[in-house]
Parts: sequence; C-alpha cells; structure tokens
Amino acid sequence: MPKQEQKFKTMCGGQALIEGIMMRGPKKQAVVVRKPDGELEIEEKELQFIKDKHPILGWPLIRGVVNFADSMYNGVTALMYSAQFFPEDGEEEEEPSRFENWLNRHLGSEKATAFITALAVILGMGMSIGLFFLLPTLLGTAITVLTPSMLARNLAESLLKILIFVTYLALCSRMGEMKRVFSYHGAEHKTIFCYEAGLPLTVENVRKQPRHHPRCGTSFLFMVIAISIIVSTVVFAIWPVYNAFLRFLAHLAMLPLIVGVSYEFNRWAGRHDGPITRVFIAPGLWLQNFTTFEPDDSMIEVGIRALELVLPEKQGEDAW
Repeated sequence: MPKQEQKFKTMCGGQALIEGIMMRGPKKQAVVVRKPDGELEIEEKELQFIKDKHPILGWPLIRGVVNFADSMYNGVTALMYSAQFFPEDGEEEEEPSRFENWLNRHLGSEKATAFITALAVILGMGMSIGLFFLLPTLLGTAITVLTPSMLARNLAESLLKILIFVTYLALCSRMGEMKRVFSYHGAEHKTIFCYEAGLPLTVENVRKQPRHHPRCGTSFLFMVIAISIIVSTVVFAIWPVYNAFLRFLAHLAMLPLIVGVSYEFNRWAGRHDGPITRVFIAPGLWLQNFTTFEPDDSMIEVGIRALELVLPEKQGEDAW
C-alpha cells in the first residue's frame, strides 16, 4: 500500500456483506468474502463512473441522487455475490425457474442478473419509502381526528419517522444473522480509521480504532430522515396538504432534493472537524450503536485485504 504518514480523510469506503466486505476506492472496487473453509474469495473490478460520460450528473445535488442509486445497485450486487457462498442448512441447489430460464434466453445470463439486481433495488427502495414515508403519512392522519392543526400533524409525522427508523435499526441489530454482518461493518470502519490515521494496516493497529465513523451510511440515512422532516415541515407550512395520498405524493416529489441535500451535507461534515459538525453528526454516530459491532481478528483481516486492493498507487489520489 502507498505510505501514508499523516492523518487525512479518504474517499475509500465500503459495505458489510455476508461474511465479507466490499470496498470502493477512486478507481477500483473489491469484494472479499471469507468462505466456510476459511479461505478468502476475492472479486475485483475497475470502476466506471457515469459522470465521466455525462458531466451534468456530477453536479451538486444531482450527484447525490446518482451516487445513492449507484451505491444501492452495487451494494445489492455485492450482497448477492457474498450470499452464494453460504447456502442455508439443508438447502439443495434448485433448478432455475421458468421465469429465470426465460430471462436467460432473452437477455443472456449477465443481463438477466443485472435485471434481477435492479428489480431487487427497486423493491428495496419501495419498501423503504413505504416504511419511512408512506406509513408515517398514513398514521399522521389520525392526528386530524383530534385537531386540524397542520403544525400538530407535521410534528406527529416527524416523530413517527424517527421512531420507525430507530425501531427498525434496533430490531435489525437483534437478529442473529445480522450481528455478524454488523461486526464486519465495524471492521470496515476500523480499517478506514486506521488508514486515515496514517498507521500501517495491521490487525493490531486496526483493532484499536473506533468503530463509529462519521461518513457511515447509517449517518447518511438518518440525515435523509432529518432533512425530510425539515423540508416537509416548511413546505406543508406554506402549502397545507391534508389529503394523505397527496401528502405522500408531495413527499415523493421532494425525495430527490432531500437525498441530494443530505449527500452534500455529508460531504461537508466529512471534511470538517469542529463543534458545529460534531453536533450535527452526533445522532448518526449514536445510531451506529445498532449497526456496528466489535469485529474479531478474522473480520479485521478481511477489511484490511479489501482496502489494500482498492488503494491508489499514487499517494493522496483518494483524498476526500
């Protein structure tokens, strides 16, 4: 790896998988999975960014939506890749369904896989929108039975969004299958911290690092929820909408702007250390208690290997 002698912030980051970690650098992506036999399975690929072909997609606000969709797609792809090494107990290899055979015949295996991945991303985003936006909107209509106040309804929806989000993370953290994934999440954070501190990437050095990172996806999702509360409160104060369906459509219309603003705020907070930014990132760091656990040494080894594979040859090329 390139020698890094002083602290800095890197654009390298990743995602926890099933018994593995995906890391993305400025030019490469690597997926490292520890197979049941203890060996490491590695998949590497060169990154191609759509903003290089269409520069407008790299503009502020727009790039947040583009990068979010890209990270969702690549994240699901990597998760599906890691899952194939760990079939469920007693699970036998199944014959492809008629639908899968039809896709393979008409699209080819690679395009069929891409289609299924895109479908999984769309379904996942749909479920998230339903859980964190549609459900609070519907439940918030109950407030109109007690009072017609738009302020009370906005407040109720805001509290419901936060409550549902925190409850969702808390329940996920208690699932046995997710605990190891969240431990790999901790290994990813610790590895990044070790590299940013300018220390050699060794298990001993990584183990000492904190597991809560300010540029974590958990913090980003909380920022999306928080900014959606601010934006919707202002919009509905100016333009009161009482119909639940119309309010939900308004939430959907505002979502791209909210994601774009959240992304830009995350970039700003990630580049600045100060009392103001510490206050803003504190809730996201606290929520990482649900999504990052302490890793064991074997998980740290996976994080180190994944990061080493995506580091640029030229020092500083990955500076945030």
